[in-house]
Amino acid sequence: MKLQQLICAFLLGAASLALCAAEREVDRVAAIVDNGVILKTDIDEIVERVKRNAQAQGQTLPSDQALRTQATERLIMTNLQLQMAQRMGLQISDAQLDDTIRNIAQGENMTLEQFRQRVTSEEGNYERFREKVREEIITNEVLRANVQRRIYISPQEVDNLLKLMEEQGAINEQYKLGHILIAIPSQATTEQINDARERAEQVIKLLREGSDFRRIAIASSSAANALEGGELDWMGINEMPTLFSEAIRGRKRGDLAGPLRSGAGFHILTIFDIRGENVTELQEVKARHILVKPSIIVSEERARALLNDILQKVQAGEADFAEMAKQYSEDPGSKLNGGELGWSEPDVYVPAFRDTLNRLQLNEISEPFRTEHGWHIAQLLDRRTVDATADRKREQVYRMIFNRRFNEESTSFLRELRDEAYIEVLADN
Repeated sequence: MKLQQLICAFLLGAASLALCAAEREVDRVAAIVDNGVILKTDIDEIVERVKRNAQAQGQTLPSDQALRTQATERLIMTNLQLQMAQRMGLQISDAQLDDTIRNIAQGENMTLEQFRQRVTSEEGNYERFREKVREEIITNEVLRANVQRRIYISPQEVDNLLKLMEEQGAINEQYKLGHILIAIPSQATTEQINDARERAEQVIKLLREGSDFRRIAIASSSAANALEGGELDWMGINEMPTLFSEAIRGRKRGDLAGPLRSGAGFHILTIFDIRGENVTELQEVKARHILVKPSIIVSEERARALLNDILQKVQAGEADFAEMAKQYSEDPGSKLNGGELGWSEPDVYVPAFRDTLNRLQLNEISEPFRTEHGWHIAQLLDRRTVDATADRKREQVYRMIFNRRFNEESTSFLRELRDEAYIEVLADN
């Protein structure tokens, strides 16, 4: 009997050890990124999501190792941007996050509860999905905050492009491009450049022989959108990087271009689709806000509490919004006007501010919310639809140039961020 008990105890102990080992295996560190880590389970999650999406679309994929490499790189860049957001004091509140998810649900013509159920059935964990959305908002704002200040556009540039577009009959076609980047290091040697060129030539050879562009992008591209099959958002020819626009101008759907050399490496492009766009009307909003910036003296909690107090007083009729803006707002551009921002397209604002205005009813005042600039309360004063007049056209042209520069500078910023970081991908991964 004692022998049987010993055997049972031994077996139970072995099972416990195996279970602990399995748990450590599941949660082991796959990479070290400055002050953060990437877990194996995070990589597994991305790989499985890509596989599910590919299966749903009937798309073939490269090897698991290629997927894991791309997933690891995606997580490295996300981790670096989240660490920068922490240094910037950038936070996304639960209220802002809920607003964003509500907008996503509305875009799918679903209620929030219906959307939650769909996410749960497809992803398995709604709370995990929420945190992924929060991370995406934060990384987008980090990118915007750091890239926007690098961009200067002169009035002469706007005039020149506007004149060129008018000479071309103001035709504004948009392109859905596929993009593969074969990257080179910042201070690449001649051997590294030649090696990258040879790999780029091999990639375009495979594509010309009929290989699937999206599959090759997932396997080979170093661009941020590799796991999306290299697919870029719709862009006008004047919005994309100059290198791209010159290469695809006059080409048709399905054409390949490249390899194209830039400081980042060698680019290969294809045109997935082309569409025409005729914008004759623009939606504008008129709003005002009060901004309080956290600092060494004013904490995040204190800034938010101050705005909550102002909000309650204004709603109770005990204070006037404009007077409160003149007294407390730290936005020098609108402070003296009682916080008024004038008429603008919503897209000129940072995403958190834009999304807040889009969900407000006329004269409604928002709860305090956080952007890269600080804590705000905002009031929507009016909405209107306007014709695309000459001034509107100038704004459109400015935005095209800005988008082009933003795409170019984003690549440089992310590359510098990675080059300056300590990154160690552990051998087992």
